Amino acid sequence: MASQDPIPIVVIGAGIVGLCTAAWLQREGRAVTLVDMGAPGEGATLGNAGCLNASSVVPMSMPGIVKQVPGWLTDPLGPLAIRWSYLPSIAPWLLRFWRAGTPINVRMQAQALRPLIVDSVANHQVLANEAGVGHLVQRAGHLVVYSTEAGYQKDQAAMGLRVANGTQITVLEPGDLRDFDPVLGPQFVRGLFIAENGHCTNPLELAQGLARLVKARGGEIVRAKALGFESSGREVTAVLTDQGPFSGTHFVLAAGAWSRDLAAKLGDRVPLDTERGYHIMVRDPECMTRVPTTWSEGKTVATGMTTGLRFAGTVEFAGLKAPPNWARADMQLQAGQAMLPKLARRYAEDRLTRWLGFRPSMPDSLPVIGASSGFRNAFHAFGHGHIGLAAASTTGRVVADLVQGRKPSIPIAAFGAGRFR
Repeated sequence: MASQDPIPIVVIGAGIVGLCTAAWLQREGRAVTLVDMGAPGEGATLGNAGCLNASSVVPMSMPGIVKQVPGWLTDPLGPLAIRWSYLPSIAPWLLRFWRAGTPINVRMQAQALRPLIVDSVANHQVLANEAGVGHLVQRAGHLVVYSTEAGYQKDQAAMGLRVANGTQITVLEPGDLRDFDPVLGPQFVRGLFIAENGHCTNPLELAQGLARLVKARGGEIVRAKALGFESSGREVTAVLTDQGPFSGTHFVLAAGAWSRDLAAKLGDRVPLDTERGYHIMVRDPECMTRVPTTWSEGKTVATGMTTGLRFAGTVEFAGLKAPPNWARADMQLQAGQAMLPKLARRYAEDRLTRWLGFRPSMPDSLPVIGASSGFRNAFHAFGHGHIGLAAASTTGRVVADLVQGRKPSIPIAAFGAGRFR
C-alpha cells in the first residue's frame, strides 16, 4: 500500500459500497473518513440474500411488465407490492420504470451491468482476505429451481439474457436435481445451475470486517447524518452533518436509499426510490440448501449462512417511513418450508429473526456511478438495487480510479447521473 495522504477523502455511507470504496481508496494511499448515521453494515447490507451473482444482469423492468401493475396494487403480499398510500409518490418512478423495459433498453442495461458484477467474487475476495474474513466469500454457484414447466418457460427470456452476456448455465432434470441437493422438495421439475456465481455467508460480518480494516489503516468512521455540502466554486470543501462539518479533498456519495436529496445538492436530480426488502432467518435449521437456491415461482432465495438459514426476496414500495408488514417475512418462511420439506412446520419465536431494509432502486436497474455534475471533486456510488453486495467491491475500485484521475477499469458511461436529464 502506498504512503497515506493525510487529508482525507470523505465517503458518505458505511454500507457495503461505502466500505469497499474506502478500502480501495486506502490501497491507493488515500486517507478516508466514513460518515453514516448508522453503524457500518447495519442498513441494507445486513439483510440481503448474500448473493455475489455475476449472472444478475436482468433488469427488474422487462417487456410486458406494465400488465402486472394492477396486481401490485391489489395484493399486499405479492412478489412486488405497492401500498396505495405511496402510489402518488412512486408514480413518476413507475413511468420511468415502464419506459426502461423495452427490448432494446433491456439489452443495453444487461450489457452495462455485466462488467460491474462479473468479477464480484474476485474483487470481494481481495478486500475480505485483507480484512481477515476471506472465509465468508465463497464461489459455490447458484441454483434456480422450478416447480412447473410454465414457470420454467416464463423464465427463458431472463435466462437468455444471462447467456447472451456470457453466463454458462447447466440444466438439471428432476433426477439430476435430487442428486445435486436431496433436501429439495419433490415438486421441482427442473433446475438451472450457474457455477460462476458466489455468495457471502454473513454480509454483516463482512461489512464489520471491512470497517475494522479501514480503521486499522488509519481511517475514521463517524456516526453522523449528512445534511448537505459546503463548497467553493466548483469544489466541495466539506460535508455538513448534524455533528458538524467534515472537510476533505474529495467526496463520495454512497448513502444508498438516502442518496437522492444529497445528490441533488451535488447538481444531480435522480429518480431514486426505495425497495423495501424483507427476510426471515431460521436459527439451527433442520437442513440447509447445498448452494444459494432461488425458487422461481415462489420468489424466494434460500441461503445458508453462519447464523442460520435465510429466506429473502420480493419487493415492496412504501417509502422509508411506513411501518413494516411482517406478513411479508412470514410468507418467505412458508415458501421456504414448501421448498425444503425437512424444515419444521412451526418454529418458536426465539428461533426466528425478521428484518426489513431499504434497497436504493433506480427505474432502469442501473446504479449511479461517476462524477457529479456540479462539482469536480464529488462522485456518486449509489442506487445498486438488488446487486449492491455483488457490485460493491468493483464499484469501490471504479471510484478509486476516478479519484486518482485514471480511466475506470470498466465502462461506466451507462451509470452516469446525467442520463436522467
